Amino acid sequence: MPSGKHVVLILLLAGLVALGFVVLRPFLVPVAWALIISYVTWPAYSRLRRLLGESAGTSALLMTLLLTCACTMPVIWLMKPLTEDLRDASRAIVAYFSDRPRDLPDSLARIPWIGSSLQAFLDHVEIDPPAIRSQLSGWANRWTSEIGDILGSAARNATKLGFALVTLFFTYRDGESLLNQIRQALRPFLGERLDDYLTAIGSMTRSVVYGIVLTAIAQAALAGLGYWVAGVTAPVTLAGITALVALIPFGTPLVWVPVAVGLLFAGRTVAGVGLLLWGMLVISWVDNLIRPFVISSSARIPFLLVMFGVLGGLAAFGLIGLFLGPAILAVLMALWREWQTEATRQQVRQPVQRNDTPK
Repeated sequence: MPSGKHVVLILLLAGLVALGFVVLRPFLVPVAWALIISYVTWPAYSRLRRLLGESAGTSALLMTLLLTCACTMPVIWLMKPLTEDLRDASRAIVAYFSDRPRDLPDSLARIPWIGSSLQAFLDHVEIDPPAIRSQLSGWANRWTSEIGDILGSAARNATKLGFALVTLFFTYRDGESLLNQIRQALRPFLGERLDDYLTAIGSMTRSVVYGIVLTAIAQAALAGLGYWVAGVTAPVTLAGITALVALIPFGTPLVWVPVAVGLLFAGRTVAGVGLLLWGMLVISWVDNLIRPFVISSSARIPFLLVMFGVLGGLAAFGLIGLFLGPAILAVLMALWREWQTEATRQQVRQPVQRNDTPK
């Protein structure tokens, strides 16, 4: 029976932990990203530190600067061509709806269901322009508010990125000491099993990163090939945009679907339909197959369980759930295998029951 003093200490400790969680809650996601990135890139950091004479501070600063450039330079490189392409696309749309008559190309109008629906919309534009202008104005207002939300979200994400990079520096510099402290704190509760659990989490995290990066590269290469065959302007730029969007699961249709629709409206039906089929049958299936396969093969976890971990983690925790979901399932699998091993050992140790009753 705990004494009153122990009860008070437990309540005080629980209150402090709760208050600490409230204070640190806005920074938990950036810290998690910093831990994931530092763990995956730790071999490169170790080699860099050896080259710099085991200077932890200088190595951590240089590694953080390199990763900052790796994160920001591709986005900066794609911003200008992406802005120009969006401006040209908006001008083409305005010019298309300003010309008369607004008839679809014959090849596009003959597509079942889609062609008749699009032609009906254009006929409605021709008959009642004020109503369409009012509808477009409503869409524009809604898009304006959504753009404001997106810009605000981008600013918040930029701030989180800054916190993650600052945390990354200290994680590199003091990572070994932090890991030792975690082991000392958890070993009394988990014993020798702690190393197995940490190994499972680390292996799964590395596998998820490799799966995401390899999938993004594969999807960008296949999408770039499709853009080039379809005769799209600036296929390399679009492939770069596809690579960035492919870091988010099921995000590539945000790029190749508008491109294919633009080809259809331009009267290039074969190229548009071909790009749609290429995107649905090839590009999207890469996301569904390569990512879980790479993760499951590297971490020795069943394919289906990895897929559930990725999708379930994404739904439960957001983008960071891509790593948390599979990591949680990896620990559960480690527990399951340990239980299976222990059960097998107990069965082997049990004496064999013999029937020694005389006849």
